[in-house]
Amino acid sequence: MADVQSLQGIRYSRDIIGDLAQVVTPPFDVISEEDQARYYTRSPYNIIRLELGKADTGATSLNNRYTRAAGIFGEWRINDILRQDAIPCYYLYQQIFNYDGQSYTRTSLLARVRLEPWSARVVLPHETTHNKAKNDRLKLLRACAANFSPIMTMYDDPQGRIRRLLTAYAANADVQFTDEVNEEHRLHPITDPTQIALIQNFFAERQLYIADGHHRYETALNYREEIREQRWPIHENDAVNFVLMALIDVDDPGLLVLPTHRLLFGLSPATLSTLSSQRLAEYFTVQELGTTIPIEAILGQLAQAGEEQPSFVISTPEQNWLLSLNEQGKRRMEQSGHSTAWNGLDVAVVHTLLLEALLGISQEDVTAGRYVRYTRDAQEALQAVKMGEATHVQAALLLNATRVRQICDVAQADDRMPQKSTYFYPKLITGLVINPLW
Repeated sequence: MADVQSLQGIRYSRDIIGDLAQVVTPPFDVISEEDQARYYTRSPYNIIRLELGKADTGATSLNNRYTRAAGIFGEWRINDILRQDAIPCYYLYQQIFNYDGQSYTRTSLLARVRLEPWSARVVLPHETTHNKAKNDRLKLLRACAANFSPIMTMYDDPQGRIRRLLTAYAANADVQFTDEVNEEHRLHPITDPTQIALIQNFFAERQLYIADGHHRYETALNYREEIREQRWPIHENDAVNFVLMALIDVDDPGLLVLPTHRLLFGLSPATLSTLSSQRLAEYFTVQELGTTIPIEAILGQLAQAGEEQPSFVISTPEQNWLLSLNEQGKRRMEQSGHSTAWNGLDVAVVHTLLLEALLGISQEDVTAGRYVRYTRDAQEALQAVKMGEATHVQAALLLNATRVRQICDVAQADDRMPQKSTYFYPKLITGLVINPLW
């Protein structure tokens, strides 16, 4: 199964950098142009210059965001801004954060993991990737030959052995700092040969589930194939055979998945007329919640209903409905061509029965950004419906969060979840450990 190895990570030299909060960022795919500019200003050594450098209209094959990242990466190594650890090690990485008034601690292991094709069923995906994001990351890999951010991955450990081992290092972690959004980060190298062997042997019997980072994983596979074509053969333990991952126990109490709600816009009056109790009752048990019910009560009833059946809420200017899958809806889902695990997802029911069957919104429409956009804030979704013409939002679909075990079940079934099915919160930080591929 999974070959999870220690690595000689490249890290910021704290005696030169000082506060690591000044040089780290979230992953590239959640950084806006405004965020990018702020990180550039924050420190001349911020990892943004490597992870997501500024683009320019006059870019050439020899001078672009990727070649500049490679030049800066080399310069920082020469000037000891970045320093490679002397011996291979694993790294405890812990994030302590608050969400909705509750404190969470998420514990992960940073390691390099041997690349395997999806067909090997060692590393399991749950979502479909798109070429645009992969092309960008591939250009960065070609230029820099390093992983600047880890892929978030999950593993099964019913006894919690690895999490207990890692947690023992947390209180006296070598690196501790608080970032711009008041999340605490702890990092500590694990160098004990006995524990390194124990960790590697533990993962040798396990599959891994990608939580966040499908595009980067496929990019790493593509990069390895390019290197093979350029200088075949590649030796078994060449660094290009591995990718940086943060490995998290599926039962970690800090492994938080948030829902992503849907906002509907641009629908014709005839299509909108489908959102009536009579039509919805074809596939769902329909409960009217009224228009004055507080958001907390809506979400509470939605969570309760979701424990029994796939459920969601439709909010329109005229009504809020709580919908739960009925028997006819279950039979229709069985004809989806997908796995049983997929058919049981709230988001799959929404896309198959409501968007496609009732509203006529195709998967191609959703992928192209027609008729559906997204928010993770339920209050924002309801407010957008109330504002109506100002936001062009005609209805909101409120969903429960997808459960971690559901994600694993879909991956085990070799299926792919609908777009925007999961949002793991918070994102892993970029810039703590860099994995060289040379």
